[in-house]
Amino acid sequence: MTISRKVLCVTYGLISVVALVVAWANLVPLVRRVGFWGAQWQFWHEDVLMNESSRFLIIDVLFFALAVVIWMVLEARRLGIPGVWLYVAVAVLIGVSVAFPVYMIHRERRLAAREPNTAAGTLKALDGVGILLFGVAFTAFGVITLSR
Repeated sequence: MTISRKVLCVTYGLISVVALVVAWANLVPLVRRVGFWGAQWQFWHEDVLMNESSRFLIIDVLFFALAVVIWMVLEARRLGIPGVWLYVAVAVLIGVSVAFPVYMIHRERRLAAREPNTAAGTLKALDGVGILLFGVAFTAFGVITLSR
């Protein structure tokens, strides 16, 4: 199955919006209590250090994010995408799950301008099923976190 760049951009946009809504819905009470910068301070200095699980997750995400940042900067330089460090700042302050898909939209649009009428790629049927299952599972888990 061939995936068009437009479909991929819409998919990235949906991921970014759902991530923003679900992730930030969990953080809004903290931001209301202590403000945006207070929430940043509490998150980075207290909450992520709370226990072994939170420390594992933050280290895992940070090193994954480092690999993503290296790739984003190199890819932005290769494709002439301006403002790559703004995406990195948004990833740190708002969330990598929001910033990275938006960067990917910018990248896909740049590739479409450079290579008109080319597909974003191809997926096998099982690839599509796997992606869909991950998307449903991650969204469901995000919704579950809102009930806590």
